[in-house]
Amino acid sequence: MKRILSFLFILIFLTACAPEQIPVPVTQGPTLAPETPTPVSIKVPVVSPPDLTSIRMLDDRNGWGINDTDVLRTDDGGVTWHNVSPANAGALGYAVITDFLDTQNGWVLVPDTTNMLAGTLYRTGDGGATWSSFPAPFGGGVLHFLDPKQGWTMASLGAGAGSMAVAIFQSKDGGATWTQTYVNDPNQPGAGDSLPLGGLKDGITPIDMQTAWVGGVTYAPGVVYLYQTQDSGHSWKIVQVTAPTGYEQAQLETLGPAFVTLGAAYLPVTLSSQNGELEAVYVSHDGGKTWVITPTLIPFGGKMDFVSATDGFVWTGTDFYVTKDGAQTWTTVTPDVTFGDSFSVMDFVSPTVGFVITDDASGNRILYKTTDGGATWNILGK
Repeated sequence: MKRILSFLFILIFLTACAPEQIPVPVTQGPTLAPETPTPVSIKVPVVSPPDLTSIRMLDDRNGWGINDTDVLRTDDGGVTWHNVSPANAGALGYAVITDFLDTQNGWVLVPDTTNMLAGTLYRTGDGGATWSSFPAPFGGGVLHFLDPKQGWTMASLGAGAGSMAVAIFQSKDGGATWTQTYVNDPNQPGAGDSLPLGGLKDGITPIDMQTAWVGGVTYAPGVVYLYQTQDSGHSWKIVQVTAPTGYEQAQLETLGPAFVTLGAAYLPVTLSSQNGELEAVYVSHDGGKTWVITPTLIPFGGKMDFVSATDGFVWTGTDFYVTKDGAQTWTTVTPDVTFGDSFSVMDFVSPTVGFVITDDASGNRILYKTTDGGATWNILGK
């Protein structure tokens, strides 16, 4: 009995003196699916009908929208839309510039109606429950955030006669302050010409705080207007993209690249010539260093949306061209709705689920959703 009591005493003593065991985080292996976060219901007023002018869907359930007066959110795949607008934002609609990173982080730029070079930037980090506002040194252009803190803006300073002045800005504090890294307006001090005044600039695509592309159009035949910076916008170089054979005299226009991974990107180029309009799709597998044209020129190709490195959609005005092998081959899908010329927004989130905004004969904006890759469409939010 004494031996047992002695053993228990020693065991208790060792346990009390043992160092505290600190839990070690477990790193989840790359083959394991990430944990799906628990959905949080949006508890704010519903807007019906939403009359959307634009949407940014994050997946088949969650997304953001803009109408003439409101910033909206959905968590049920576009069936219902909730008003999460910042207070006193004023008129929205087609006038505002937006960027929505995820379900929590979003930015809305409202231009100053009396000064095109100024605006108010509204930012939320909690899904629209609260907003901060900051004066912005620009009133329009293209806004693109890489994460909740770091973002770019290509601000429009005016266009005419085939030329367009722009300024490039960066923010490292979520949009509270901005630093101008480039301007090509010759009337402003320090103006550069590496991103020339000539040519219309349609879009900017950054992948980090050093590297970005600007796409657009110039009226020189056979020239793909694509420029790249690797020093945060301080200087730019034209990217050599060869015009398709037989279209060396065509007018070529691009919004710029769309990255689906850090290495893989697609570049849509619209060809306008005496043969009508076609869309060429270029692909890069080296982070945008080189671009190779894919085999098919898509007739009347318009909006393009790639949802993975292999799966993408192009709207032709009557049909969807659909690829499942990285634009090497395409099939056509004819929708059961005649969208026609009123087709204004296309946003696919997977190879099967996509959204389209269109106008009916009375000018009402309608949101459609497909769950079978574009063949059948249902009206939402009515």
